[in-house]
Amino acid sequence: MTGLLDPTSLETPRLLLRGLHSTDLDGFAAVNAQPEVMRYIHDGRTLDRAATAERLATYRRHWDEHGFGLYAVEIKETGELAGFTGLAVPTFLPEIMPAVEIGWRLGRAHWGQGLATEAAQSVVAHARAELGLRRLVSIHVVGNEASARVMVKLGMTLERETVQPDTGRQVRVYAMDL
Repeated sequence: MTGLLDPTSLETPRLLLRGLHSTDLDGFAAVNAQPEVMRYIHDGRTLDRAATAERLATYRRHWDEHGFGLYAVEIKETGELAGFTGLAVPTFLPEIMPAVEIGWRLGRAHWGQGLATEAAQSVVAHARAELGLRRLVSIHVVGNEASARVMVKLGMTLERETVQPDTGRQVRVYAMDL
């Protein structure tokens, strides 16, 4: 993976949301190796460096196909990679398609500081103003209450409860009109 996945960058008071670089692999691999971070992601297993590299390649293809995707979340003050936030097409949950999902994943050291909400609010504003999207969803794995709180802070409301077909996990779909 080389270069940027997307030339667009967004800024908040504390964060730079920027395209993903090949040099982000080690930082993302460190986030994906944290069991408490990955507990509610897909099947709950951590990802090693090779699996993280595959995911980054998938994120690149998503940008190429859709013109939007995930941003690296960088702490402005330190330049540290905190994780990601952004938009994706949630094909893993066919019953809600067509849809665009907003999501986030931050390393454990960055939890409880309002960073996920701050980053996601910037992406919502971008989706509304620059991308012209009319609706966003977010999928909450039951039990991940911190993520659900971010969804509510964004102005999303519970739309349905269902089961994710590939994992059998109970999920709640939150949605908002833009």
